[in-house]
Amino acid sequence: MALANVAAELAQRGRRVLAVDFDLEAPGLDTFDLPKPPGVVPGMVDFVGEYLATGQAPAIDKFVFESAGVGTDGGELWIMPSGAHVDSYANTLASIDWGELYERHDGYLLFEDLKEQWRSYVKPDYVLIDSRTGHTDVGGICTRQLPDAVAILFFPNAQNLRGLTKVVRDIRSEASARKKPIQLHFIMSNVPDLDDEDRILEESISSFEKDLEFHDLLTIHRYDSLSLLNQVIFTKDRPRSRLAKEYHSVAAEIMRHNALDRDGALDFLDSFAPMRRLPHSRESVIFRWTEIETHLDKLAGTHANDGEVLFRLGSFREGIGPSKEAVELYDRAIAADYRDPEVYLRRATIRSRELDDTSGAREDAANVINSTRASPNQVLQAASIIGAENLKGVGALSGLLSKPAQERIWIAEQLNRSKAEAEIALAMLRPLLTDSKLAAEIASRARHTQSLSAIAVGKFADAVEAIEGEESNVQAMKIYFAFNYGMALWGETGETVREPFERVLEINQDEPNELPGPNFLQCLAVAHWAVGMKRQAEGLLGSALSGIRSRGGYEVSCWRYLRVPSSEFEQDLGEILKLIRGDASVKPHFLGPSE
Repeated sequence: MALANVAAELAQRGRRVLAVDFDLEAPGLDTFDLPKPPGVVPGMVDFVGEYLATGQAPAIDKFVFESAGVGTDGGELWIMPSGAHVDSYANTLASIDWGELYERHDGYLLFEDLKEQWRSYVKPDYVLIDSRTGHTDVGGICTRQLPDAVAILFFPNAQNLRGLTKVVRDIRSEASARKKPIQLHFIMSNVPDLDDEDRILEESISSFEKDLEFHDLLTIHRYDSLSLLNQVIFTKDRPRSRLAKEYHSVAAEIMRHNALDRDGALDFLDSFAPMRRLPHSRESVIFRWTEIETHLDKLAGTHANDGEVLFRLGSFREGIGPSKEAVELYDRAIAADYRDPEVYLRRATIRSRELDDTSGAREDAANVINSTRASPNQVLQAASIIGAENLKGVGALSGLLSKPAQERIWIAEQLNRSKAEAEIALAMLRPLLTDSKLAAEIASRARHTQSLSAIAVGKFADAVEAIEGEESNVQAMKIYFAFNYGMALWGETGETVREPFERVLEINQDEPNELPGPNFLQCLAVAHWAVGMKRQAEGLLGSALSGIRSRGGYEVSCWRYLRVPSSEFEQDLGEILKLIRGDASVKPHFLGPSE
């Protein structure tokens, strides 16, 4: 049942799948609701029987068939049944001595030939083989000679643990002898979905993990449905059911460890969190990490010309180090024509921080800014790497000016850590102020951001013009426009004008801020001082000081109109306190140094 559901799922994901029924004594793949040709189709037993009778490996075209209509997006499902279920089936099966087949009739070569015929005739992406359970000759063929991977389904009781211990040991020994790894997928199946209050299941799982030495476990729960009587394939006919989703997980896990499957490779690199999933003991960490490294190397070789896979490999390597290996993979991704801005941004970050390659880092960051696919946050990070004073030199300013209005405004809002950044913000926003096509809300936001940046660099007339372009009547201004208008006039005239600050206090009284931050409290303190309410101003400064000390980090200071670290914000509060207490030599930083 697991094979039928996973096979259908893979076919629906666009894969060519061959399902082989090698459970010859208890076959059942042909009983599932899968399209099949009319008449009797011979299969594995007949294939081996004909070989023994003729001494020649027969062509497989008459032993396989396509189950038409199961796959999508180019996917196909092919089936090699156990055999033609006629009266002679049991006799043919009984006549096969598997030990003698190998010892006297080159059975090993027969099945190697069978694999090659599968490849050439069906051209499958996946061959899924249903094997007999327990210690059998057929089980050895299916779990040791044929596979690249074995999915082991088990019910977690002592009997299964005892039987699986030898099976798993034999598979690992075979893989070691062949020097070809066989991936093991452990799948706990038919598990009751019950409260494990007494930790029965937990302890059983722990025993299996310890004795069988595995760290990743999939689960298929018991599923009560009369559809099971009809052997419905849930991944095909009931894809939204819980059982189908659990089989989806099995298919995804198989794909994830197939280096040839591009989607599986990307999924492996995206979802695998190595430091979280590695086991705790040193020995098992080394064992597990060796497996991971082998798979990563295989992915790099298999997808040597796939830029996206190489990029994801680089991201994976960047997370575990060393960074030089990540850069080499990013180089290969870009050489393979992968042009996503994130690959340039990641390489720029490493070049800037770790490799002392300033020129290369700025070139990469400029590519990010000039990309039409870069997100605003990526653009901002790239601008930070280049430095505001160097943006023109690497041809990145034109890229900033080409961004859509809302993105440009957001980026400009964040460029407030230095006067050089504020100058870049002004350059980005200036064209928007004369754009008559902008929606009113966007234009208002642009004018507000423009006024902040203009005050930061001492261009007070520009700030006044931007604010008056929004509203020339102080009594109609919103609170933030009124405060910035008062500060811009202070910078332009050298005097504090009461009316804008009175408007700030009026709005705050009518619509008080329920959760004022340090910046808001700082602004209120300045507004109270400007209208002569010094005692209230000192109290607000105290609240702002408590807020910044509890919050830490960075905060916009109205004393500079820049985002500053908490230590500088506290320094600004101290200077404002001196001003409130009558020190006429103190003035805001945006007005220039104090006397």
